[in-house]
Amino acid sequence: MYPNQEKLIIFDADGTIIDAFGAIENTFAHHGMAIGELENFQKRHKFFKYLGGIKEFPVNIKKQLGKKSRQQVLTTLTEVYREEARLYEGLADLIKQLMAQEHIRVGLVTRNVSREPQITMEKLFARHDIDLAEFDYFAHVPIRASKADFFKSARKQFEINPARAYACGDEHKDYEATLSAGMIPIVVSYGFENFQRLSKKFAIPEDIIARSPQELCGRVRHALDLPG
Repeated sequence: MYPNQEKLIIFDADGTIIDAFGAIENTFAHHGMAIGELENFQKRHKFFKYLGGIKEFPVNIKKQLGKKSRQQVLTTLTEVYREEARLYEGLADLIKQLMAQEHIRVGLVTRNVSREPQITMEKLFARHDIDLAEFDYFAHVPIRASKADFFKSARKQFEINPARAYACGDEHKDYEATLSAGMIPIVVSYGFENFQRLSKKFAIPEDIIARSPQELCGRVRHALDLPG
C-alpha cells in the first residue's frame, strides 16, 4: 500500500519548539506594555491573548488601537524573533537528531505573524545551527486556514503511512487537525494552552500531553526509536 517504511513528524513552531511567549513578552516590554504571567496568558480566549489581563488591558488597548502603533509592535516582534527568540531547551538537539535519520521525514508548520515569516524562521533556526532548508517540509499556515490540510499534504507528498506519521502542537486545534489528517498527535502544555485547559475543557487524553520540553523530547525519541 505504501512504497516505503519512512516515518514523518511535523512540529508546530510557536509555543511547541519556539518560546513564543518569551518573544511576545519582550516585544510588549519594548513598547511599555505587559502581557501578564504565562499561566494567565494560557487561559485567555484567543481573541484576548494579546490584550493582557485586567491589570494590563487598559494600557495595552490604548497602545494597540492605532494602525501605526500595531505596525510598530509588529516590527519589533519581527526583530525580537529574528535576533533574540530561542528554541526551548533540548529541542535544537532533537531536531538535529531527527534530521540525521534517513528513514524520518521532519516537517515544520507555523502561523508566525512576523514580517516575512519564512525569513524570520530562517534567522531564528540559524542561531541554533539549523538550516531551515534541511526540513523536509515547511509551510506558513494562514490564520484562517486549517493545519490539517498542510499535515495531509506533507503526508501524501512523501507517501507516508498515517500510522507512521506524527504531529506535535501546543493548542487543542493542533490536536484536532492532527486527528483530521489521520495522524498521531503529541500535545504540549507549556505553550499557548495549559494542561488544565487541554485536558479538561477539550478532553485531550492526559497521557499524550507533554508538560515540559524535556518530556516532549523523551516522548518523540521513544516513539521514533531514537537513543537518548
